[in-house]
Amino acid sequence: MKKLASDAGIFFTRAVQFTEEKFGQAEKTELDAHFENLLARADSTKNWTERILRQTEVLLQPNPSARVEEFLYEKLDRKVPSRVTNGELLAQYMAEAASELGPSTPYGKTLIKVSEAEKRLGAAERDFIHTASLSFLTPLRNFLEGDWKTISKERRLLQNRRLDLDACKARLKKAKAAEAKATLWNDEVDKAEQELRVAQTEFDRQAEVTRLLLEGISSTHVNHLRCLHEFVKSQTTYYAQCYRHMLDLQKQLGRFPGTFVGTTEPASPPLSSTSPTTTAATMPVVPTGAGLSPPEEAALCLEEVAPPASGTRKARVLYDYEAADSSELALLADELITVYSLPGMDPDWLIGERGNKKGKVPVTYLELLS
Repeated sequence: MKKLASDAGIFFTRAVQFTEEKFGQAEKTELDAHFENLLARADSTKNWTERILRQTEVLLQPNPSARVEEFLYEKLDRKVPSRVTNGELLAQYMAEAASELGPSTPYGKTLIKVSEAEKRLGAAERDFIHTASLSFLTPLRNFLEGDWKTISKERRLLQNRRLDLDACKARLKKAKAAEAKATLWNDEVDKAEQELRVAQTEFDRQAEVTRLLLEGISSTHVNHLRCLHEFVKSQTTYYAQCYRHMLDLQKQLGRFPGTFVGTTEPASPPLSSTSPTTTAATMPVVPTGAGLSPPEEAALCLEEVAPPASGTRKARVLYDYEAADSSELALLADELITVYSLPGMDPDWLIGERGNKKGKVPVTYLELLS
């Protein structure tokens, strides 16, 4: 009972001190400028960490219901159930459609190929979400639920110590004023001075503890910086996988014979070689003659192909490429090759040479060098 009464008295004294400060009726011990800067920096770190965390969660899981479900599973310390990605679900629908509409038809074959690519995209997305959650979201959550809660607790303690200190200062001031009027004994002033010394010691000790925690925000920034690099790395890997999967799909679909049989509309013309948005635009194209041979007669005979007198360039290979047939040149990432264009060639392809080997190479796998 005595402890409860004592706690209630302390709470009341702090409430009175806080209220009087708000109305300008009591003096308040101010923290130094460095300490205030540390507090502001810590608050900014907490606020922006929360925003980045929430938006990254939206990026990885756009469905709000699914996010709530995952949050509840985490709070209950239970494993989040595996969820089919949108790409995997689309792949399933396409495969079922192909089975029902005819897997041997051009449309059915294409549906099957696209479904396989979508399934790979879905798997890549699942890996990205898992990696990003572990390397980026988890550290941010750990800071908010761990370090920040500790900092907040110590800041509240510091606030209470500061209120106690200022309350003791006010009591000592009143005691000295009463002593001057000879209405109090000297021992009342001594008691007030002793309480002030204790309060000052406790305040200084708590201020030091809080200051050390706030200065640790710099270490938090270093840790979050490392996690940010990991997030970018995982996102880069994910998009590179998607890019390769779609390039492979496009190449496979281009080899399907008769896929567009029955189409009466002419194929769209290729993009102009002057377009600044196409990689092929940077390659010099030899002007074509007025009387080009028909396509079947214009097939490239690689043994007879000679590079133009001018217009060859160096290119760095971005990704490994497996040649589909003897007319193509297999590529290895990061190697340098010589490339050039020939009259009548598909603008998405170039002739590549490496040593005594030559063959067609896809432009999208290359970085053209000046």
